[in-house]
Amino acid sequence: MADYFEYRHVVGFEETNLVGNVYYVNYLRWQGRCREMFLKTHAPDVLADVLADLKLFTLKVDCEFFAEISAFDELSVRMRLTELVQTQLEFSFDYVKLDTEGTEKLVARGRQRVACMRGPSNATVPTMVPEALVQALEAYAPATAMTRRGRAA
Repeated sequence: MADYFEYRHVVGFEETNLVGNVYYVNYLRWQGRCREMFLKTHAPDVLADVLADLKLFTLKVDCEFFAEISAFDELSVRMRLTELVQTQLEFSFDYVKLDTEGTEKLVARGRQRVACMRGPSNATVPTMVPEALVQALEAYAPATAMTRRGRAA
Protein backbone atom coordinates (compact mmCIF):
# COMPACT_ATOMS: atom_id res chain seq x y z
CA MET A 1 0.00 0.00 0.00
CA ALA A 2 1.25 3.50 -0.85
CA ASP A 3 2.05 5.90 1.98
CA TYR A 4 -0.06 8.60 0.32
CA PHE A 5 -3.65 9.13 -0.73
CA GLU A 6 -3.86 9.72 -4.47
CA TYR A 7 -6.28 11.88 -6.42
CA ARG A 8 -5.90 11.59 -10.21
CA HIS A 9 -6.73 14.55 -12.42
CA VAL A 10 -6.58 15.35 -16.13
CA VAL A 11 -5.94 19.06 -16.74
CA GLY A 12 -8.63 20.84 -18.75
CA PHE A 13 -8.37 23.93 -20.94
CA GLU A 14 -10.35 25.93 -18.38
CA GLU A 15 -7.49 25.41 -15.90
CA THR A 16 -4.88 27.04 -18.12
CA ASN A 17 -3.98 30.68 -18.72
CA LEU A 18 -3.43 32.57 -21.98
CA VAL A 19 0.06 31.11 -22.36
CA GLY A 20 -1.30 27.56 -22.09
CA ASN A 21 0.13 26.47 -18.74
CA VAL A 22 -1.91 25.76 -15.61
CA TYR A 23 -3.00 28.84 -13.70
CA TYR A 24 -1.47 28.69 -10.20
CA VAL A 25 -4.75 28.85 -8.24
CA ASN A 26 -5.76 25.44 -9.63
CA TYR A 27 -3.01 23.72 -7.65
CA LEU A 28 -4.70 24.99 -4.48
CA ARG A 29 -8.11 23.84 -5.73
CA TRP A 30 -6.67 20.38 -6.33
CA GLN A 31 -5.40 20.24 -2.75
CA GLY A 32 -8.94 20.84 -1.55
CA ARG A 33 -10.36 18.31 -3.98
CA CYS A 34 -7.82 15.69 -2.88
CA ARG A 35 -8.74 16.28 0.76
CA GLU A 36 -12.47 15.99 -0.07
CA MET A 37 -11.99 12.74 -1.98
CA PHE A 38 -10.00 11.35 0.93
CA LEU A 39 -12.92 12.08 3.27
CA LYS A 40 -15.40 10.56 0.82
CA THR A 41 -13.31 7.41 0.35
CA HIS A 42 -11.77 6.81 3.79
CA ALA A 43 -13.73 8.84 6.34
CA PRO A 44 -17.41 9.06 5.37
CA ASP A 45 -18.40 9.45 9.05
CA VAL A 46 -16.28 12.61 9.20
CA LEU A 47 -17.86 13.86 6.00
CA ALA A 48 -21.29 13.40 7.61
CA ASP A 49 -19.98 15.29 10.67
CA VAL A 50 -18.86 18.14 8.38
CA LEU A 51 -22.38 18.32 7.01
CA ALA A 52 -23.61 18.59 10.62
CA ASP A 53 -21.46 21.01 12.66
CA LEU A 54 -17.77 20.09 12.26
CA LYS A 55 -15.86 22.76 10.37
CA LEU A 56 -12.48 22.20 8.74
CA PHE A 57 -10.89 25.64 8.45
CA THR A 58 -7.91 25.93 6.14
CA LEU A 59 -5.46 28.14 8.05
CA LYS A 60 -2.53 28.11 5.66
CA VAL A 61 -1.83 26.85 2.18
CA ASP A 62 1.21 27.05 -0.07
CA CYS A 63 2.60 25.58 -3.24
CA GLU A 64 6.07 25.55 -4.78
CA PHE A 65 6.33 25.02 -8.53
CA PHE A 66 9.11 23.07 -10.26
CA ALA A 67 7.81 22.57 -13.81
CA GLU A 68 4.87 23.64 -15.94
CA ILE A 69 1.93 21.47 -16.93
CA SER A 70 -0.74 22.14 -19.52
CA ALA A 71 -4.07 20.91 -20.87
CA PHE A 72 -4.56 17.15 -21.00
CA ASP A 73 -1.57 16.38 -18.80
CA GLU A 74 -2.41 13.62 -16.34
CA LEU A 75 -1.63 14.49 -12.75
CA SER A 76 -1.40 12.50 -9.55
CA VAL A 77 -1.97 14.64 -6.45
CA ARG A 78 -0.52 12.70 -3.50
CA MET A 79 -1.54 13.70 -0.01
CA ARG A 80 0.29 12.73 3.19
CA LEU A 81 -0.34 13.71 6.78
CA THR A 82 2.73 15.53 8.10
CA GLU A 83 1.49 16.64 11.51
CA LEU A 84 -1.42 15.94 13.83
CA VAL A 85 -1.89 17.94 17.00
CA GLN A 86 -4.97 18.10 19.17
CA THR A 87 -7.10 20.42 17.02
CA GLN A 88 -5.05 20.76 13.82
CA LEU A 89 -3.71 18.76 10.91
CA GLU A 90 -1.04 19.50 8.35
CA PHE A 91 -0.88 17.82 4.97
CA SER A 92 1.75 17.76 2.25
CA PHE A 93 0.88 17.38 -1.41
CA ASP A 94 3.11 16.14 -4.23
CA TYR A 95 1.92 16.98 -7.74
CA VAL A 96 3.28 14.33 -10.07
CA LYS A 97 2.91 14.45 -13.85
CA LEU A 98 2.31 10.99 -15.31
CA ASP A 99 3.04 10.03 -18.89
CA THR A 100 2.02 7.14 -21.10
CA GLU A 101 5.37 5.37 -20.59
CA GLY A 102 4.78 5.22 -16.84
CA THR A 103 7.40 7.78 -15.90
CA GLU A 104 6.66 10.34 -13.24
CA LYS A 105 7.88 13.90 -12.78
CA LEU A 106 7.39 15.98 -9.65
CA VAL A 107 6.03 19.32 -10.90
CA ALA A 108 4.99 20.98 -7.63
CA ARG A 109 4.82 20.46 -3.89
CA GLY A 110 2.33 22.02 -1.48
CA ARG A 111 1.23 22.15 2.15
CA GLN A 112 -2.01 22.81 3.92
CA ARG A 113 -2.79 23.41 7.61
CA VAL A 114 -6.34 22.72 8.81
CA ALA A 115 -8.05 23.47 12.13
CA CYS A 116 -11.06 21.56 13.43
CA MET A 117 -13.81 23.78 14.83
CA ARG A 118 -17.38 23.37 16.05
CA GLY A 119 -20.29 25.64 16.77
CA PRO A 120 -22.34 28.23 14.95
CA SER A 121 -20.57 30.48 12.45
CA ASN A 122 -20.50 33.43 14.83
CA ALA A 123 -19.16 31.38 17.76
CA THR A 124 -16.93 28.57 16.52
CA VAL A 125 -14.44 27.05 18.94
CA PRO A 126 -11.53 24.65 18.39
CA THR A 127 -12.34 20.96 18.76
CA MET A 128 -10.27 17.79 18.80
CA VAL A 129 -9.55 16.14 15.46
CA PRO A 130 -12.27 13.47 15.23
CA GLU A 131 -11.05 9.98 16.10
CA ALA A 132 -12.52 8.60 12.86
CA LEU A 133 -10.32 11.01 10.91
CA VAL A 134 -7.25 10.14 12.98
CA GLN A 135 -7.80 6.45 12.25
CA ALA A 136 -8.35 7.07 8.54
CA LEU A 137 -5.13 9.10 8.29
CA GLU A 138 -2.85 6.66 10.13
CA ALA A 139 -1.90 4.84 6.93
CA TYR A 140 -0.78 8.12 5.33
CA ALA A 141 1.41 9.47 8.12
CA PRO A 142 4.98 8.90 9.25
CA ALA A 143 5.26 7.92 12.93
CA THR A 144 6.47 11.42 13.83
CA ALA A 145 3.25 12.99 12.54
CA MET A 146 1.09 11.14 15.07
CA THR A 147 3.27 11.26 18.18
CA ARG A 148 2.27 14.74 19.33
CA ARG A 149 -1.23 13.41 19.89
CA GLY A 150 0.11 10.65 22.10
CA ARG A 151 -0.03 7.95 19.42
CA ALA A 152 2.66 5.98 17.73
CA ALA A 153 1.72 5.08 14.18
